[in-house]
Amino acid sequence: MRDLSDIREVCGINKIDLLAAVDAADQWASDNATSFNSALPLPARTTLTTSQKARLLSAVIIKRYTTGT
Repeated sequence: MRDLSDIREVCGINKIDLLAAVDAADQWASDNATSFNSALPLPARTTLTTSQKARLLSAVIIKRYTTGT
């Protein structure tokens, strides 16, 4: 919520509902980590660190949903 407040973007849900959404997204990420890793081509799958893979996924999602591409 703080990130949205900083850019003056209306969220439309309360803190409890946002926390539930964060928890659900976190659970989804845990449940699908193996699938994401398997989808990566070699050598990225075996060479990138977990942190680098997380940044890769984050960058793709941000690009996809903030620019519409």
